Amino acid sequence: MGRLKKYLPVLLILAVIISTVSILNLDKITGNNPIITNTPTETKTVSKNSGQYTVETVVGGLFVPWSIVFTSEDRILVTERNGNIRIIEKGKLLTTPMITFPEVSQISEEGLMGLALDPDYNSNKFIYTSYAYGPSNNIKVRVVQLRDEGNTATVQKTVIDNIPAAKFHAGSRLKFGPDDKLYITTGDASQKALSQNQSSLAGKILRLNTDGTIPEDNPYPDSPVWSLGHRNPQGIDWHPVTKELWQTEHGPSGNDGPNGGDEVNIIYKGGNYGWPVVSHNNSSAGMIDPILVFTPAEAPASGMFYAGNLLPQFKNNFFFGNLRGMGIIRVIPDVSGRGENPQYEKLLYNEYGRIRDVVQGPDGAIYFSTSNKDGRGNPSSDDDRIMRIVLVEN
Repeated sequence: MGRLKKYLPVLLILAVIISTVSILNLDKITGNNPIITNTPTETKTVSKNSGQYTVETVVGGLFVPWSIVFTSEDRILVTERNGNIRIIEKGKLLTTPMITFPEVSQISEEGLMGLALDPDYNSNKFIYTSYAYGPSNNIKVRVVQLRDEGNTATVQKTVIDNIPAAKFHAGSRLKFGPDDKLYITTGDASQKALSQNQSSLAGKILRLNTDGTIPEDNPYPDSPVWSLGHRNPQGIDWHPVTKELWQTEHGPSGNDGPNGGDEVNIIYKGGNYGWPVVSHNNSSAGMIDPILVFTPAEAPASGMFYAGNLLPQFKNNFFFGNLRGMGIIRVIPDVSGRGENPQYEKLLYNEYGRIRDVVQGPDGAIYFSTSNKDGRGNPSSDDDRIMRIVLVEN
C-alpha cells in the first residue's frame, strides 16, 4: 500500500490560570476540550464531571527508569538505564537493587532497557530484560531470562543475543503479546540500511517463544523477524478489543533525515514500515502507512492501551510518553478501534519534564516514569520519579 502520512492537528491545548490552581479537564475529547495549565503545587488536580483525579509521586530518586512492570498490586520492578533492576514494595523504593548488570554499556541512549513478565510468571517467576553491552564500536543488545527470587534475581539463560546496537537507536522494548510470544523492538543501530536487511536483527520487531526459539508461524523461515523497516521503535501494545499491535517509533533527528516524523503504526505480520526508504510524508509501494505522524518531534518512548475501569474516559485509548515533547499523548481510536482517522491530545505538557514509560497498574491507575537524568533533561531534586494518575475518592 502507499505510504501516505496523516498529519492531524493536536486537539486544542489551552493554557488558563485560575487563582493559581490548575485544572485538567479529561472529558471525552469530542466533548469539552482539555485545558492544561501550570500548577504551583507538587500534586496536579484533574477534574471530570463524575469525580476528581490527581497526579502523585510514587517514588523518586531513580536513575532514568526505563521500564515498569507490576508483579503484584504492591510490588513494582523498574529497570534503571545504568544497569539496575529496582524493587518498589508498598510504595517504598528498596535500597539494594534486585540485580545489577555491570557490563551494561551506557554511553548515551543505550543501557538496561526492556522488562517483561513471563505469561506464567505466577508459577515460574521468570522475568525478561534487555541490555546493551560491548565496546563503543561494537555495541550489542542481549535479552536474558531471570528468575525472581524475592529481593534478588538470577540469570537463567540468554534468550537472544548479538542484536546490533549503538549509543543511539538501541531499541529495546519487551512485551508479551496475547499469543504469549515475546516481542522485542530493535533500533537500526545508527546504520539505517540494516532496517531493510531481512537477515539483520536491527530495525525490526522480533517475535520469539519464551525459551528463545523461533515460532513456526513467523513470516520468514527460521527468523525471529516479525516486521522490518523501523528506525528506533520503543513502544508496543495490543488493542484490548481488536488485538491489533500498535507501535511508536522515533523519526529522523536531523543527522539522518529531516527532524520530526515520529510515528504511530499498526504492525502487521511481515510488514515493511519504510525506514530508511521513506519517512515523513513520502510514499513507496509496498511500505505501510503510519496512522499518525508527529512533526515537530515528540520522541515517543513507550506505548500502552488503557483497559482499566478507574479512568473510564480513557478506556481502550493508546498512551505513550514523550521525551522531547515532555508529556503524554493520548490517542483515541475510531469507534471500530482499528486506527482509522484517530484523534489525539497531549496531557501533562511540560509539567514533569521528559516522560518515558507509561503503564496501567493493577489498581487501574496510569503510572509513568520521568527521564530527566538522561543527559537531556532538567532534573528536579527528587528525579527521576515514578508517578501515577489516580482517582481521589469523594
